[in-house]
This record gives sequence, C-alpha cells and structure tokens, in this order.
Amino acid sequence: MARSEMRYTVKILLYEIEPIIWRTLSVPGSMTFAQFHETLQTAMGWENKELHEFRYGRGKNLIDVIATPHDDIIAGGKFDDERELTLNDFLARKRLPMRMLYRYDFTEDWVHELTIVSKEENDGKEIILLDGARACPPEDCGGAFGYKDALEGNIEWMDDDYDPEKFDPKSMTF
Repeated sequence: MARSEMRYTVKILLYEIEPIIWRTLSVPGSMTFAQFHETLQTAMGWENKELHEFRYGRGKNLIDVIATPHDDIIAGGKFDDERELTLNDFLARKRLPMRMLYRYDFTEDWVHELTIVSKEENDGKEIILLDGARACPPEDCGGAFGYKDALEGNIEWMDDDYDPEKFDPKSMTF
C-alpha cells in the first residue's frame, strides 16, 4: 500500500515588523526543504539572492539546522541537507503544531517564524496561498531597522511605487 501524500498548513510571520507581515500556505509534504525555501521566497516577495537556513530544536535552543552546506551555516547540533530532506520525512513523527525559524540574508537577518499548524491527506501537488497581509520589505533595505527608518522618512531609498500595505495574493505564482 502506497503512503498517502500529506499536506501541511504553514503560518509564516516576519519578526520585528509592525504591523505584522504574514502568510498562510498549504504545501505538499513531498517537497524538499530546498523547494520549501523557494516557496517561502515567492510567498514573502523576496528575490532569493541571499543565504538562508531553517532552525529548530527544543525551547529556545534552536541549534539544529536544515540548509544547503555552506561555510556561513553553523549548526550547533544536527545538520540536514535541505536538498534531500522532505517535509514528510522531517515532520512524520513530529507533534503539531511545531515551530521553527527560517532565516534569510544573514547580513540583514530577516527572521521568519514558521508554524506548521496541521497536516491532512491530499493527493494534490500544488502550493496554495491561503491568506496573508502586507507587502514584504524590499531586498537590501537594511534589515528591519533600515526598513522602519525608511517608512518613517529617515532614509530615502524606498521606491515611490512601494506600498507596505499592498498584498495581492492573486499575483503569486508558485
């Protein structure tokens, strides 16, 4: 008997920004963490120009890492290659909801809290954006503090077309 395909509902919250920038996705469990990274990039509006990692562990000790091997990725515990590990393999015996962090751009240090809320059986392979709010900060804007300064008019880098409130889920193509 073939193992049924699982889907996971994932809530994504970008740290250090108010009002909150967030997304909720439904993703197939067969995707690797490398594919999950690409999905998060699309959902949040990032351009996939920088390094990233997934961190997890017990309590505040998020020392276990899932990433592509690189000198700038430092694991204090277990390390898994994101190109090989699927969501199903990682989450199979985990109790949900489960929290982990997704760090993007180690210089600007964009930290996202990922909560894997639930799982369900589903044969579909598509990625579904369920909900979300607000535009993601532009790449290379100086991290959360540079972004806040730009919104307050203290830094003049922001494109006139950028609207922090604008979020159009229909424009997302996965």
